[in-house]
Amino acid sequence: MTRRADPRTVRLPVPIGEVPAFTPVPRKCPRHDGWTPLRQQTFIEALADTDSIAAACKAVNMSQRGAYFLRRQPGADSFRAAWSAALDLGVQRIEDVAMDRALNGVDEPLYSYGKLVGTRKRYNDRLLMFMLRNRAPDRFAEGRPKALNAVGKMEEERLRKKWRAEWDAERANVSPENVRASIDAKVTAIRREVAAQREREWEALSEETREAWERFERLKARDLEHAGLLESADRSAISGPQARPGARTTASEPGEDIASADALAENKQA
Repeated sequence: MTRRADPRTVRLPVPIGEVPAFTPVPRKCPRHDGWTPLRQQTFIEALADTDSIAAACKAVNMSQRGAYFLRRQPGADSFRAAWSAALDLGVQRIEDVAMDRALNGVDEPLYSYGKLVGTRKRYNDRLLMFMLRNRAPDRFAEGRPKALNAVGKMEEERLRKKWRAEWDAERANVSPENVRASIDAKVTAIRREVAAQREREWEALSEETREAWERFERLKARDLEHAGLLESADRSAISGPQARPGARTTASEPGEDIASADALAENKQA
């Protein structure tokens, strides 16, 4: 039975120009079976090809413990930088392979009664969306290439507390008088807008329609006066077009309606 090859040793050759250059770690006692400059260079190349520490150590016939020990030695700054660059390069190549699989799919064997009868292409839509969200987050993930990690959640909580403190500070500086004045100003603006709208509606009416409306109001006032409901008629006079002759066309100030109601109540008691 043929044994399958270790997938960690499958290498995707990186062009020589892309392999990070570095200064080998100096050794006090050079050995032919130790971390020679050539073996260090081969290790970095294998790390860039496979993106696996175990596979790179296997390629140079050295242990992972020895590789990490070499990384901690004095004068290994350049070697550590090359190590990190090789891992980043390997991640980029893995992303390219994943994108190729997402776009072109992978061949999947088809069996019938235990016999291989052919292959078919299988496409992974989830892998495709994952690649799009990470490579084009502004278009496919609303600017978020991945979910929040612990650091991201801490930053979100810090900003939330900051915004809450700013909001509380703004509320502390607002007095009831300022709130009341703001509400009165908004009410006044709304009343003026409504009055202007009704004035435009009145201007758009024909003379025949205006005469009909005025006649309607006269008949309405007569009927309500006979029924003793003339006060209610006065209160509802603001309904309909406001630019007719004799009607008030300007918006009342806040409090005028309340004053009118009080005066009306006094006249009724008298």
